Amino acid sequence: MNKLKIFFSKLKATLTSPWNVFRSKAPLASFITGRVLTMLVLLFLLGFALFGLMELAPGDIVDQMMTQQLISSTEGNAGKGGTGIGGGAGMGGAGIGSGGNGTGGSSSQNKNFSTEQMNQMRAELGLDKPFYVQYFKWLKRVIVHHDLGTSLISKAPVSFLIKSRLWNSVLLNLISLVFITIFSFLLGVFFSSKAGTKIDLGATFFALFFHAFPGILLLILFQLFASVTGAFPVTAYPDFAFSDAPARFTFSYMHHIFLPLLASFLGGVGGTMRMIRATMLDQMGMPYIFALRARGISERRVYLNHAFRNTLNPYITGSANLLAGLFSGSLVLEIIFAYPGIGRLMYEAVLQEDINLVLANSMFISALVLIGMVISDILLAIVDPRIRYSANA
Repeated sequence: MNKLKIFFSKLKATLTSPWNVFRSKAPLASFITGRVLTMLVLLFLLGFALFGLMELAPGDIVDQMMTQQLISSTEGNAGKGGTGIGGGAGMGGAGIGSGGNGTGGSSSQNKNFSTEQMNQMRAELGLDKPFYVQYFKWLKRVIVHHDLGTSLISKAPVSFLIKSRLWNSVLLNLISLVFITIFSFLLGVFFSSKAGTKIDLGATFFALFFHAFPGILLLILFQLFASVTGAFPVTAYPDFAFSDAPARFTFSYMHHIFLPLLASFLGGVGGTMRMIRATMLDQMGMPYIFALRARGISERRVYLNHAFRNTLNPYITGSANLLAGLFSGSLVLEIIFAYPGIGRLMYEAVLQEDINLVLANSMFISALVLIGMVISDILLAIVDPRIRYSANA
C-alpha cells in the first residue's frame, strides 16, 4: 500500500513539475493561464447544464411553428366554412350535415398529418436526440466549423445576426461604461474630501435616489419627455446608414442616444460613486495615512498617490460582473427606445422560441460573466503583486 502511495506521489510530482517550473518563473503568466483554463471548463459545464434545462422546458420551436400553421389554416377554413354554410342553408338541412361530416374527416387527417410533420421536423433539426448528443454536436460545429447554426425563424446564420447587432450594443455600452467610470471616480474622490458637509449630504441623497429609482420607469419618462417636447427623437438610432453620410450619422447618433445614455448614467453612477467614496473614507482613516501626513506629505499626494490607488482593488472586484451586466441591463433600453442591439434581438428570439439564437445568447452572456471575472482577477494581480504570488503558492 505504501509503495502504491509513493508511486502515485512520484507520478503526480512528475506530471506537475513543468507547471511548477512555469509558475515559479512567470507568476503572472501562470496566474492568467490558470484563470483562462478554469473559465473554459466552467463555460463547458454551463453549456452542458443549459442544454439539460432546455430539455426539461415544455414545448419547442416545432410546437410553436405548427401551432401558428394550424391557427392560420383554421382561420382560413373558418372563412370558407362561413360562406359554405350560408349556401347550404338555402339548399336544406342535409347539405349542412354532409358538410359537417366532411369537415370532421378533414380535421382528423390534418391532425395526423401535423403530427407526422412535427416528428419529421424534429428529426431534421436533431431535436429528437438526447440533450447531451445535441450539445456535443453543437460544440463540434462551433469549435471545428466556427458555425453557431441557423436561425429557425429567419433562416439566417446566427453569427450574421449577432454580428449585425453586436457592434451597436458594444458601442452603446462602452460609451456608458466610460462615462460612469470616469464620473464615479471623480465624484467619489471629491465628495470623500467633503464628508459631512451639506454638499456631501445632497450628493449622497441624489445618488441614493437615482440608484433606487426604477430604470424602466426613468426610460419611459425620458421617452415621454422626448415625445412631448420634440427636442429629442423617441428612438435611439438614426434612420439612415453610417455609410450614407458618416459625419451626419455620428452627430445624429449622439443626438438619438443622449436620453437613453443619460438614464443609464443616472442609474449607474450613484452606486459606484458611493462605493468609491466609502472606500476613500475608509482608506483615509488608515494608520499609514496619518504617517504620511506626519511626514509632511501634501494632502493632494495623500489622496491621489496613496489612498486613491488602494480604492482600485474593491472597484475591480465589484466590477467583475459589470461587462455582462451592461449587456443584460441595456435590454430594457433597447426595447423601449427601439435600439437595434443584441439584447432586443435575443428578446425577440425568446418570444419566438428560436433555440439557436437563445442558445447563442445564453452562452454569450455566460462567457461575458466569466471573461469579466478573469479580467478582474488579472487586473487585481497586476495592481497588487501579493495576489498573484498568494494564488500561485
